[in-house]
Amino acid sequence: MNKTCCLVVSCEHGGHEVPAAYAACFAGHEGLLESHRGWDAGAFQLGRQIAKAFAAPFYASMTTRLLVDLNRSMGHRHLFSEATRGLARLQRQEIVARHYRPHRDAVECEIARHIADGEQVIHIASHSFTPQLNGVVRRADVAWLYDPRRVRESALAQRWQAELAQRAPALRLRRNYPYQGRSDGLASLLRKRHPEHAYIGVELEVNQRFVQRGGTAWTTLRRHLVDSLSAALCIEPEHCSG
Repeated sequence: MNKTCCLVVSCEHGGHEVPAAYAACFAGHEGLLESHRGWDAGAFQLGRQIAKAFAAPFYASMTTRLLVDLNRSMGHRHLFSEATRGLARLQRQEIVARHYRPHRDAVECEIARHIADGEQVIHIASHSFTPQLNGVVRRADVAWLYDPRRVRESALAQRWQAELAQRAPALRLRRNYPYQGRSDGLASLLRKRHPEHAYIGVELEVNQRFVQRGGTAWTTLRRHLVDSLSAALCIEPEHCSG
């Protein structure tokens, strides 16, 4: 990563907190909050560690995605969940104003500011996925989502994957799995706004089985991800604890 590049880290599904004003909406949906539907377990911890290691800005939300999904565009059918999509229009607009726009605007403005200054932004969005969905086992430990039509995104994902494979050859590594990088999301929106030479967006996906197991396996994976990203970007991390 040269002097005209900067790293920005975000985490859209960092927690499963419910604002007090909307607690009643989740009566009967309590079980969903702790599940993968409610948040991306481990994503906040991982994103914070990456940001700290490279002294990068970190934007994270701890509000449950079941209130409003920060990784969905306005108008998307899954922007609101079954707990909130039945609310009155004014209530949904208030949720967007208080809990959606602040995070999205902060990330978008940070990235736009650097690009306006002539820098190339590398945006890492930290996510995690459930080991099994609808009876289907996800056959990956770590994955990278990106738009394969954008050469620089593809190159970064491949370099990061190769560096991680050297450090942890037993890991199952995939690209654009279990989701497609071109699907609706914050990175997809930013690609529409900024050309490839100015914006590189990669969503990092980690299997939640490491979070559930905890201990050395989870600590080691986070360290390997930081070290392999450092090698892929050709820079030394400033801090490697988190």
